[in-house]
Amino acid sequence: MGKPSSISSKFDRFSGFVTRITGSPAAFTTALSVIALWGLTGPLFNYSDTWQLAINTGTTIVTFLMVFVIQQAQNKESMAMQLKLNELIAATKGASNRVIDIEDLTDDELRVLKKFYIKLSKLAEQSSDIGATHSIDEAERNEAFKKGTY
Repeated sequence: MGKPSSISSKFDRFSGFVTRITGSPAAFTTALSVIALWGLTGPLFNYSDTWQLAINTGTTIVTFLMVFVIQQAQNKESMAMQLKLNELIAATKGASNRVIDIEDLTDDELRVLKKFYIKLSKLAEQSSDIGATHSIDEAERNEAFKKGTY
């Protein structure tokens, strides 16, 4: 594995820190307090355009920046989850290694794979042992064998 760049590593740590902080009750309370304070100061500023622009600008800037921070955190979380699932698939006897890295497939390829699992599920419904097969070929052979047509 290559060493992550300094900027990437720093942004990763920063985004993790920011998402932990902004997801806290204290952050919500602070944001709510800012909005309440802004609302209460309306009469002081005669609800002017500048008064409205202040909150609009502030919230727009925060939202814009948070999109990137949250996306970084989600990307990392998603990758970690995929790696954990890949490990489980690789370590489980009978699990199909074909599904490792399926997140890289196109939408059309995923739809084909979904049809495969739907068909496999329907074949498994006909069996008393739902965990007995992990491929359509194997499921079809088992069903044919049971019916004496193999």
